[in-house]
Amino acid sequence: MYVSARSDYALRAMLAVAAAAADRGGGGGDLVKAASLAEVQEIPLSFLQGILLDLRRAGLLVSHRGAEGGYALSRPPEEITVGDVLRAVGGSLTTVRGLPAERAGYHGVAAGLTDVWLAVHGAIATVVDSTTLANLLARYQPADDEQVLGGGVVGPVPRRPNHTSYRS
Repeated sequence: MYVSARSDYALRAMLAVAAAAADRGGGGGDLVKAASLAEVQEIPLSFLQGILLDLRRAGLLVSHRGAEGGYALSRPPEEITVGDVLRAVGGSLTTVRGLPAERAGYHGVAAGLTDVWLAVHGAIATVVDSTTLANLLARYQPADDEQVLGGGVVGPVPRRPNHTSYRS
């Protein structure tokens, strides 16, 4: 399984939105702005906006426009799996030469490979479909240097580069 930057960013964004909601009591009106997500999670804003659109179209996020607008989970984090997010932004969980594993066809001595790829696909699906955003948030322990976004702790406080010269 190859985890693309798009998939990684999508999961990070969903976790940040879930964390913000959880920190404020989990109400459905908890909105997180795309620009804030991009800054705190260090994701290019234009790339993140396309990802958020895919997540909204897949029914995982809801969005509200306007000055007070932003994004919120469409369901509780206990009901959204890693697999839901990966499929929303990347399609099939596993591919063989660019095709879904179930479409990989072999003949002759390689005929058994189809079964291997289907088993790999099944194993990955088992893990990602049984891991929810809530499971991941439960493993999370905020560090002292993390920034709060809309009430939820979502990432490290951005550090300014140290431009100290080491010349003598």
